[in-house]
Amino acid sequence: MIKKKITILILTCLTFQACGVKESALEETQIQQEEDVPKAQMEETVVEDSGAYDFTLCFAGDINFDENWATTQYLNTCENGIKDCISPELINTMQQADIMWINNEFTYSDRGQPLPGKAYTFRANPDRVENLKLLGVDIVGLANNHVYDYGKEALLDTMDTLDKAEIPYVGAGHNLNEACEPVYMDIQGKTIAFVAASRAEKNKMTPQATDTEPGILRCYDTALFDEEIKEADANADIVVALPHWGTEYSTVLESVQISTAHEYIDAGADAIIGAHTHCLQGFEFYNNVPIVYSLGNYWFNEKTLDTMLITLHCYGDNDEENMDVIITPALQANCTTQYVADGAKQRQLYDKLEEISVEVEIDDSGIVRKQIK
Repeated sequence: MIKKKITILILTCLTFQACGVKESALEETQIQQEEDVPKAQMEETVVEDSGAYDFTLCFAGDINFDENWATTQYLNTCENGIKDCISPELINTMQQADIMWINNEFTYSDRGQPLPGKAYTFRANPDRVENLKLLGVDIVGLANNHVYDYGKEALLDTMDTLDKAEIPYVGAGHNLNEACEPVYMDIQGKTIAFVAASRAEKNKMTPQATDTEPGILRCYDTALFDEEIKEADANADIVVALPHWGTEYSTVLESVQISTAHEYIDAGADAIIGAHTHCLQGFEFYNNVPIVYSLGNYWFNEKTLDTMLITLHCYGDNDEENMDVIITPALQANCTTQYVADGAKQRQLYDKLEEISVEVEIDDSGIVRKQIK
């Protein structure tokens, strides 16, 4: 990091005594000044900017506005819309974050046909994008296995809808170059890079973008994603990698999740935030870099599932950098997502997460740390 310098020019001059000099003797006074007073001296003092910063990045798992899905049908009955579906404590945390990311697990369009042979396909009216604004969402992930559910036209509509709403997206594009492009966001003198890719399908129905066709970035072969991370690392202070991976409804990590998470960190990622499994998975610290293996569902279906927001509290200065990982505990149930306020229930969730994590401990305030042996 290049230290900023604030140069302060201090004009130092000596005062003179003009006792007995009358206003009418102006010329005499000026002559006396020239004779008795040294010329004004310029001194330069350099004050270094400490580089102090203090901001939060917040992340939520899968969200679904599909018109025929249970969550949206419930939303349609709510007097206050999305605010009746997600509790105010959670919405406040989302809105207060300096940058808020969520996994957009559907497509915005009124065009296209469901992909043949796909069990679940999700498509929302483009007007539903207004809900993201109400939730304080600043960026969404499109590297997932549902953004192409209604084909090429619907994917193009999705990107167009987000562009019009001025909400950046990562992990998909009109061509491979766009799909591989990091999204950079600046805050308090720091540049944050977001990169995303998917390896979520056994039957690969969501296409990778090509030089001429839209699609997502895949990471079954990690070469392109590694290169994107390296590029982001060269141009940003903090790189957040967002892989879509893992086995649905399983807390057991696939070995490839662990090995590639470490690979992405070696390539330059400063945090790994995973999604896809529809349930929470554990944490790990590799070379002191946090890995959140899966955020699970956030507001996705009617099932009763533990969920959470993850906040990365980034703070420090030119001499020290810190990143705290903080859980905001929640529960998805009956098409709503509610903050878990009860301390005993919070502790139960933290204990579950510790059990499925790799050598981490979670204190009662929800801060996740590497376990001290």
